[in-house]
Amino acid sequence: MTESSARFEVEGVSISPDHYINGVRVASAVSFEDRSPLDWSRVLGHMARGNAETADAALSAADAAFPAWATLSCEARGEYLHRLAVLIDERVEEIARIECLDMAMLEESLKLRVIPRGARNFRAYADLAIAYQARTWSSNNTDNRVLRMPAGPAVIITPWNAPFMLSTWKCAPALAAGNTVILKPAEWSPLTASILADLIDEAGFPPGVFNIVQGIGEEIGAPLVADARARRVSFTGSPETGRLIAKAAAQNLSPFTAELGGKSPLIVFADADIDAAAKKAAGQYDDAGQVCLAGTRLLVESSVRDTFLDKFLAYTKAHVLGDSRSSDTTVSPLIHMDHLARVDAFVQRAKTNGDRVMIGGRIWREEGLWYEPTLIEPVSNESEIVQNEVFGPVLTLQTFDSEEEAITLANSTAYGLAGMCYTSDAARAERVGFAVRAGTVWVNCFLIRDLTAPFGGTGISGIGREGGDFALDFHSDLKTLQILQDSVT
Repeated sequence: MTESSARFEVEGVSISPDHYINGVRVASAVSFEDRSPLDWSRVLGHMARGNAETADAALSAADAAFPAWATLSCEARGEYLHRLAVLIDERVEEIARIECLDMAMLEESLKLRVIPRGARNFRAYADLAIAYQARTWSSNNTDNRVLRMPAGPAVIITPWNAPFMLSTWKCAPALAAGNTVILKPAEWSPLTASILADLIDEAGFPPGVFNIVQGIGEEIGAPLVADARARRVSFTGSPETGRLIAKAAAQNLSPFTAELGGKSPLIVFADADIDAAAKKAAGQYDDAGQVCLAGTRLLVESSVRDTFLDKFLAYTKAHVLGDSRSSDTTVSPLIHMDHLARVDAFVQRAKTNGDRVMIGGRIWREEGLWYEPTLIEPVSNESEIVQNEVFGPVLTLQTFDSEEEAITLANSTAYGLAGMCYTSDAARAERVGFAVRAGTVWVNCFLIRDLTAPFGGTGISGIGREGGDFALDFHSDLKTLQILQDSVT
């Protein structure tokens, strides 16, 4: 590995293809290709392809920088995070433009909602760390306090959907808690992580506190999580990869948290605002269904099925598939040619299984990565299309006749990330909200996030919780300090 000043330009934005380790850009001997989902023939850049040597260098830098960073006060660390937030605010449009090209999320949504959330994440965790109120109590003639101690280098592996926001969401609490960070972004959408490295440098973070490595998961992610110097591991991705990372982290007893996707139910009772429920259900095609929290299983009370379906189809018909940079577009392309093939294979197997494709079920046009919004009525709750995460614009429709049946269907998959319930009955909202097995349940709404609330899943949707003090506690070693009363002055 050698220091590098290489840059390339995308839509007027200068981007480094290299890793960011110990405060400098470091090249690799080999690279990987990054293409745009908006035009699969367009190569955006060739990114450094890290390996075990790269992982060792990043961990060494983070390990060396940890003692000094950990001894800073929360206020001092917060100053760095707040400076970084200001820099993100100043470059929202630029970051949104690149992320749109790189993973195809709607540019308008990125500008207005997603990228600004990155700055909010750093501010929120900086302030939460400062505001920490240690638990104090007296017992057995001692005064007791619970203290947070920084844990050490944290390895953070992020997914290809909403990569900038999710990177900041995971890195902010680690840094605020006093840990150093090695961030490994997904190879399908690596560009905005490289921009984040530039902003870290501009914010003046001490070398080694925040490192970013590029590459393929098996080649660089695996040695990162298997290293004993990684004292925290945080991952978002598939259950299959999550199991491998958990096994590697367990060898070193490194605490591990993971968000591993979902197959969330959207339950509609007859007493609900059917129009609002149908509109929200059609909105699950947002970002081409590449949203872990999406309510992909529509569970509708039998007596209102036809009314709901008519409204849902009308709202779905209004969707516009197109260029994610256009304000008219509501459904973007899928991230990668391989992922397009995976989504279509799910639908084709559903057809073979006898499941009824009510709308969609086709690639929108030959030369692109768009997939038509698809609704499938399964022959059985055991159908693969019901039980497994597709992560594309594919929903299923099932009916129920009682509240108990709705809950049974909602809890009938191995996943448990989120759920939605539409009802006008307050008592039912409480009952169903409590009974649905999921990390988050929204009633008559969706995707309203409070940064202080716990976030994560049950079952194969994940382990551990992020958000607020839950994330800061994860990134800390908790200590009980006991002092014998009247023994010190």
